[in-house]
Formats: sequence, C-alpha cells, structure tokens
Amino acid sequence: MASNDLNNGMFQQPSGNTNNHSPNNHRYHRHHFHDEEAAGGPGSAKFGDYESSGDPFDIPQTKNASLETLKRWRQAALVLNASRRFRYTLDLKREEEKEQRRRMIRSHAQVIRAAVLFKQAGENQIVIGPSATPLTPTGEYGIGLEQLVSITRDHNISALQDYGGVKGLSQLLKTNLEKGITEDETYLIKRKNSFGSNTYPRKKGRSFLRFLWEAWQDLTLIILIVAAVVSLALGIKTEGVKEGWYDGGSIAFAVFLVIIVTAVSDYRQSLQFQNLNDEKRNIQVEVIRDGRTVKISIFDVVVGDVVPLKIGDQVAADGIVITGHSLAIDESSMTGESKIVHKDHKAPFLMAGCKVADGFGTMLVTGVGINTEWGLLMASISEDTGEETPLQVRLNGVATFIGIVGLSVAVFVLIILLVRYFTGHSKNPDGSTQYVHGVTSASKVVDGVIKIFTVAVTIVVVAVPEGLPLAVTLTLAYSMRKMMADKALVRRLSACETMGSATTICSDKTGTLTLNQMTVVEAYVGKKNINPPDESSQLHSVVSSLLIEGIAQNTTGNVFLSKDGVGVEVSGSPTEKAILSWAVKLGMSFDLARSESMILQVFPFNSEKKRGGVAVKLNDSEVHIHWKGAAEIVLSACTGYLDSNGCLQSIEEEKEFFKAAINDMAVRSLRCVAIAYRSYELDKVPADEENLAQWALPEDDLVLLAIVGIKDPCRPGVKDAVNVCQKAGVKVRMVTGDNLQTAKAIALECGILTSIEDSTEHNIIEGRVFREYAEKEREQIAMKVTVMGRSSPNDKLLLVQALRKGGEVVAVTGDGTNDAPALHEADIGLSMGIQGTEVAKESSDIIILDDNFASVVKVVRWGRSVYANIQKFIQFQLTVNVAALTINVVAAVSSGEVPLNAVQLLWVNLIMDTLGALALATEPPTDHLMHRTPVGRREPLVTNIMWRNLLIQAVYQVAVLLVLNFAGLSILRLNSQEREHAVDVKNSLIFNAFVLCQIFNEFNARKPDEINVFSGVTKNRLFMSIVGITFVLQVLIIEFLGKFTSTVKLNWKQWVISIVIAIISWPLAVLGKLIPVPATPVSYYFTRPIQRCRAPIQRWRAAGTAM
Repeated sequence: MASNDLNNGMFQQPSGNTNNHSPNNHRYHRHHFHDEEAAGGPGSAKFGDYESSGDPFDIPQTKNASLETLKRWRQAALVLNASRRFRYTLDLKREEEKEQRRRMIRSHAQVIRAAVLFKQAGENQIVIGPSATPLTPTGEYGIGLEQLVSITRDHNISALQDYGGVKGLSQLLKTNLEKGITEDETYLIKRKNSFGSNTYPRKKGRSFLRFLWEAWQDLTLIILIVAAVVSLALGIKTEGVKEGWYDGGSIAFAVFLVIIVTAVSDYRQSLQFQNLNDEKRNIQVEVIRDGRTVKISIFDVVVGDVVPLKIGDQVAADGIVITGHSLAIDESSMTGESKIVHKDHKAPFLMAGCKVADGFGTMLVTGVGINTEWGLLMASISEDTGEETPLQVRLNGVATFIGIVGLSVAVFVLIILLVRYFTGHSKNPDGSTQYVHGVTSASKVVDGVIKIFTVAVTIVVVAVPEGLPLAVTLTLAYSMRKMMADKALVRRLSACETMGSATTICSDKTGTLTLNQMTVVEAYVGKKNINPPDESSQLHSVVSSLLIEGIAQNTTGNVFLSKDGVGVEVSGSPTEKAILSWAVKLGMSFDLARSESMILQVFPFNSEKKRGGVAVKLNDSEVHIHWKGAAEIVLSACTGYLDSNGCLQSIEEEKEFFKAAINDMAVRSLRCVAIAYRSYELDKVPADEENLAQWALPEDDLVLLAIVGIKDPCRPGVKDAVNVCQKAGVKVRMVTGDNLQTAKAIALECGILTSIEDSTEHNIIEGRVFREYAEKEREQIAMKVTVMGRSSPNDKLLLVQALRKGGEVVAVTGDGTNDAPALHEADIGLSMGIQGTEVAKESSDIIILDDNFASVVKVVRWGRSVYANIQKFIQFQLTVNVAALTINVVAAVSSGEVPLNAVQLLWVNLIMDTLGALALATEPPTDHLMHRTPVGRREPLVTNIMWRNLLIQAVYQVAVLLVLNFAGLSILRLNSQEREHAVDVKNSLIFNAFVLCQIFNEFNARKPDEINVFSGVTKNRLFMSIVGITFVLQVLIIEFLGKFTSTVKLNWKQWVISIVIAIISWPLAVLGKLIPVPATPVSYYFTRPIQRCRAPIQRWRAAGTAM
C-alpha cells in the first residue's frame, strides 16, 4: 500500500456509483447517469494497466462516487485532527439528513415557517440575505400575506377561483398581467414590506473562535500541551518560578502559535468559500416590468412580478400560471417524485426551486422567501461547502503513508532515547550522566522522560503532514477566487483540479467560439435573393403578411419599446432576436401582429427535431400552422413555395436550387433558418382543451416562405486560444447543431480545422451518422472526430461516453437543458453563464460567465496550476520531512541527543505546513504550464523530477548538518569554550542552518523543472512576504528568544556560515536539474510487485462474494 499511496497516479475508477434519478422525458433528457469505468489517462498505456487495487484512496473521479467509497477512505486515513482534516470534504451525515428534512418541510410547512419567523425575530444568530426587510403587512393590497401564501401552499384551486382566478388575483396585487409591475424603487420596497423579500435566513459562517477550537483538536498538540503543563510544574518545583518555567512554557507557547496560525489560515479560506457560495446562489432571472423584459437578481423578485418561463429555467418563487404552452415542470427537487408535471389553468400552481422541463409561459409571483417551501428548505439546511477532490483523497493516502513512517520513526526514537537514558548513556551538555540508578531524584527522572516523550511526539507532529490534504483546499480556494476574475465560477471543487488533466474539449459553436451577435445578412424569398435582406419593397404583400404572422407568433422572444421611448428593444435567444429584428425592419408591428390571431397550440423548438411550430386561428376562423427551424430539415417537409409575386409554386423541381442556396450560405459560415407554413381546416383542430393539448401539429405539406442566412462572427482571440490548447496537448472538438458546412467553415475560421484537407470522412461527421455506428466502432471513430454537425444532445452524450472509454479526460461545454446529461457525464462540465439555462448550470461543474472559449482555456491553465502547486508543496514538505527525521534518528541512535528539540521542530512544522502551503499553493499559473502535455489520470503524484530534486536537497542537508552535529565543535573552533555553551552554539547553528535551508529551498520548489527559480517571484507578493516574515522571525528566535527555543545568540561569522550552507542549495538545485531522469516513473517498479501480490487476494475476495 505504501508505494501505491505515495506514487500511484489516478487509479482505476470504482464501479460503485450514485445515480441521479430524474424524469426521462422525450424533450427533457435527464438520463440516469452512470459512472463509467474510466480506462487510464495518457500515462496509463505507457506504463501498463493498473488493476483495481482495493486501495481505499483509489478514487480517480469523486464526481459520482458512492457514499460507501467515500466512507472507506475516511476510515483508512491516519488522522490527528479529524475536524480540520475533513472540514472541506463532503459531510456524509448531512447528505443523508437532507432528504429527511425536505420530506418534513413538505408535511409541516406552516409550523416550520412560524418557527423560522419566530427565530428570525428573536435571535441575532441568523443573518438575512440581500435586501431582506421585516414583514409589516399594509392595507394597500386587496389580499393579505397569509391568504396569499395559503392559496399557493395548499394548491387551493377553489380559493383561487373565489378571488377571480389569476386575473382577479393580479388586480388585488395591482399587477398588469401583460406589462408587469413598475420598476420604481419606492413601489418595490412597499411590496417587500407587505409580502416579504425573496431571501431566506442563513446561519452565519463559523466564527474565528470555532476555527481556533478545531485547530486545538489535534491529538499530538493536546499531548504536547499536557507534557508542557507537567514540565512546567516540575520545572517550577525544582528550579523555581524564575528559571523553571522556560521548558514547559516555551513548548506551550509554540503549540499556541501553531494553533493560532492554523486557525487564521483556515478562517481566511472559509471566507473565500463563503463569497463563492454567495455568487452561486445569486441567479439572474427575467421579469417583465413596465412592459419590458429585464434581468434581475433572484433576490429582487417580489410578489406581483410577472416572470416569463422557458425550458431550463428555475422557478424563482411560488406563483400561478398566467399563460402556458406545453408547460411542464420538474418538481423532483421539492416533491422527490421523478415525474414531469404539466401546468395549465387546471393545475396552475408553481413551486419555487423547481425547473421548467418543457414549453414556455408566464407566471404571477404569489410567494417569496420563507413564504415558500423552497425558502424553508434552504433556511433549514446549512450551507455545505464540503466535497472531496481526487487529489485530496490521494494526498490523504500520501499523508497516511508518511504518517505511518513518521509514527514508526517516533516510536523507534522514543525507545532508543529511553534505553540510553536508563542505561546511563545519555549525557548533559556539561558531560555529566543524566541518570544514575539510585541517585537521580524521581522528579528529575519524570522530567527527563517527559523531555524524551515530547521529542518523540513532536516528531509525529512534523512527520504526519496534516497540512498536505488541506494544501489542496488552499490552492483550490485561491484558484477559484482568481478564476472569478477570469470569468469562470467553479461550482464543484474537483473540476478545477481535473481541468488540468483535460485531454480534449468538446465545445459548442454558438456563443462560445462565436460572438452570439446574430444578424440576418441574406434572405431568399421564393427564388429571389432579397438584397439588402430587409428591403420590404421587394416582398409581395401576401408573403410579407404571412412572414410577419409566423415570426411574431412562432417565437419565445419579445419586442417592446425602449426605455427612452425611441425605437424598439428585442429580447429572446440570439437566433430569435436576429429574426425578430429582421421582421421589424420589414415593417412588423409585434403587438399588432400577435393581436390579429390567437395561438391554439405550440410545439416549442426542440434540439432533437431542430424546429419549432405554432398553430394560430385568424379572426376569420382560418387556421395557419407556422414552422421555423434548420433550413434543410424544414425544406424537406415542403411541397410548395410562394414566389416573389405571392403565387404558390410546386417545389419539387426547385429543391436543388434551394439546397444549393443553403449550401452556399453554409460554406460562408452562415446559420440557415427556413420559415414555412400551411393552412389547416378548423374542424380538424381538436375542440376540447384536453385533446388540443395532446394535438401533434402537422409538419408535412408545408409551403416555404423564406430562407434566411444569419451571420454570427467568430470571437476575437478564439483562434489563438484554440492554438494554445493544441500546443498544450488538448484537442478541441466542435459539437454543434448547425449544418455540417456551416460548422466546417467556422472550424476553419477558428483554427479547429487547420486546412480543407483535414475535412476527411471521420474527422468531420454528422450526429445522425455517428449515432448509427455500433458502440465499439463509435469508440474508434470518436477519437478521430474534430467537428460534429447537426448533432442532438444525445449525440453529444454518446461522443463524451466514447471518448472517456477511450481514456480521454473530457471537458464539455453546454448551455441547453438537453445538454445536462453530457455535462453530467463529462469529467468536467462547463455551462454558459449568459445563454445557459439553470438546468445546464446545475449539471455543470464550472460556469463560464462570459460564454467565451478563451475563458475555457484560462480554466485549463488554472487547473494545471493547482496540480503543479500541490506538487511544489509536496516536494518542499518531503524534503523537510526526510531531512528532519533522518537528522534526529541518526543523532538519537548514535549519541542519544537530538539536535532539533520540540520547540524547534514545532517552528519547522509551522514553516512547512501552514506558511509553506500558503507560499507555494498560491503561485499564479505561467505560460510554461501550457507547454506541457496534460497530466494523465494515473501519472504519479511524486514524479521522477521531484524525487531527484528532493533527494539531492535532503541528502545535502542531512550530510552537512550531521557533520556539524558530530564534528561541529572542532569545525566551528568551539573546543576552547565551556562545553555546555559550545554544544548550545553548535545546536543553535544546526537549527539555524536547517531553517534557512528550508527558506532557500522554497525558491527551488517554485520551479521543479526550470533552471531559473526566480522568474516571476517578485509578482507573487504573498510568497515574498511569507519568506521575508519567516526569515525575520528566525532572526528574532535566534537573537532574542533563546530561552524559549533552547538556543543561544550567534555571532556574525556563525550567521554567515548558516547562510552559506543554505545558499548552496541554489547552485546545487541547478546542477541537479542537469541530471537526466528516466521516463518510466520510479514508483512503477514498486507498485507492480504490490499489484501482483494483491491480485490473488482480490480474485479470492471476488470468488467469495460470488458464492
């Protein structure tokens, strides 16, 4: 297990998984996600396949790991301070309690709400989120808070009808159902005062005192405090208060210093996580105010707001449906039942926290904050930031292994020192024997034993690297904060780390590689190319009126007067906005066009079918069915077209012309959208509402009205970003729903395809073709795919699964609700902050706030930086561990004395654990990181380069300091001085040189594989300040705190000797880096025999389980 824990890379994935059970709907694809067994990374094929080792720290993918797996590694870890070590891991008990809490709230919502209100009023322990105001109902509205809450909470349809339905309720709430409420701040505050704000009570984060208490829980520190108290009592008893308190007091002071520094570091980390959690909660939602669609924070939603709903949105508050078309809600987050609930005027009640699974509509907000079940649930569940990452688990394995070695060394030293003491081989600094049988007093024996015991315990403190797993959290917290500035919000800690190992990025085209600023630049009406495309005089009135009718009704967008009253504003998805803007230029009056017909049924745009439709009834009872979608798909359903004179013509002979027009636009990287319609007999339309809701819109025998080409330019800098990825060994693949020719043109423009010659059969493929291959063939073809066009969300999922089975570490971007399975399945799911739906964001690991591919590349840099920083810290810490343990063990065995005493070792531990982690774990990423290949899943944590560096430094330190320990008196020419003082000077110089070696070696650790270790050092102010503070404190310790640390002042020559010994580590590191290292990891030679030994045991266990 030892070498496995220390050296093994990302191991094979456990088969255990926890599936997320959620509805399986034909439009809302939330599959049962399976945790595929990942076959190694780039490093695995090279060094042979590791069998599943049964190692509890063998969890390469914590994203979907089972609770049993997570419990197993916790139980296996050697831990001195559980509350600190496991603070930032998943709270397993809380996860189990969460479901029980949700069920209780469903049953007892009214009682819990009363309790929360009472607690909120009576306690100061609870803080209210942004803009919270006390509930002071006024008589301004025709309905009171309690009446309104009870209607929604009890789903009381008869009470709603008594108030006149949603229309009557809106009048009581002074809301215009079409234009919403006014944006006036005073008016909004009145609503908040009457009905509450959309916030819920949240417990304050842990106080600094709590962190102090947790830092104190370390078993070894408690033992040291007890030892210090006993030593203090004995010292005062034998030597008096003036001299006797130093030994015990100095240990106690050193322990308290360790506790305080640890607590301060941990407290700062917790504040960073708290800020990130606030960002995650602050969802942006659309509301209609003053007739305009505006985006506001979810915390600013008030009762009476009119909220548009579309697929993938989170329901921001409790409410009642105003209008809805195929509106379906996933209520599993509140009810726990995995089914989609359809909403209409018969079932109009909407619960906050649920997701829109299908369709679109609008709702009237009737309950906010703790007046909703979601608010009560959020108020009762304290925020859990815990979540383990693969690196955290691996480092717990490393810490456990080092801890076992350290514990063994400490016991060995304890036995040696005790034997030497009681056999009379231990000498005082003046040369006298410490213990003489029958002569030495009992108090002196106890004092001597305590000193020996204290040294042994302190060795354990230094040897068990409690700070190692926490260094991951430290570097992740730092990286997450910095990534926010780089427009990336990390939702799942492990993703930040896994991104450094990404070998492929499957990126969307629209909005990620392109600007998402769409405009219609070309239009074919009939066979005529309208130039310019918005020249309405070139259109026949019949064609123009049908186009305007179809565009106005078959949309989820909106057109409204701008704030200044001059011109119009358009809202909706970028494609909708482009087409609506084109129609406005053609002379469309949006509100008038919508008022001239009534919507009967809607088929919302579907990314599987690539089109959306609407059936409308005109004032003369004529029925039109309008379709809009991917040009070649809509074209294939057309049997006729309207020419420029408004006459109906057969399309059969002209289909090739239209296909050529589409192809011509596509090769110029235009998105092609076709608009078509057909007439329908009114008597064939289902008369009753129930059948009408189930009516499938006819999608054949269509008449083509227009084909438009929409330009969406490439983002500036995207070509450079793609180039950086490819140089870093990360393959960029484009997965888009667009036409294959459009996708190919954009891929060439972005540098994903370098030349036309790259467009080979499997390199560029349609989603339909890819999904038809057998599974094994798909896995082979997936590795070649660079561009996938006309792909459905399911095709993206199949591609991700195939790539992961092929050993790739896959990052996927997605923005739609149907992208959720692929985002969940990928190693790293990246959702879009602007265009992404809430469902996509919840399924993702990182949110790209500006939807920009360049930000994805920055995330890769930060991911690699996390891994590199941890490796720097490991190299630094192992060097200190090896040197400190070796020096004390050799000295203890040979002379019965340890040159580094308890207080000195605690100071070294502080430099190494807390300050070292702060200095090295917060190094910013460099361009050098992007010149390497990705770190494979199974690559060793301690590389050959690191072994070389740390062994050179440790051997040098041990050799020099042991020479000083045994021959220091003559080398330093101290023989002529009094022996006790001479030994103190020698030991002080050893301690000083040892600490300075660590300070200078921190620079070496910054750049494990570069000659120049000082490049960029001045930019990292934290590193420079920590090194500076450590050095100043060391000077103070030696020169002024000798009584505490059992040291004496050194003269300037001895300081020069100490600095020279330390500074030699720099040229030594340069020379060391010229020594080549083998390509095969050293750990490979140790792990293979262990794997072979374990294999029969595993087979035996498997056979036993099968029986």
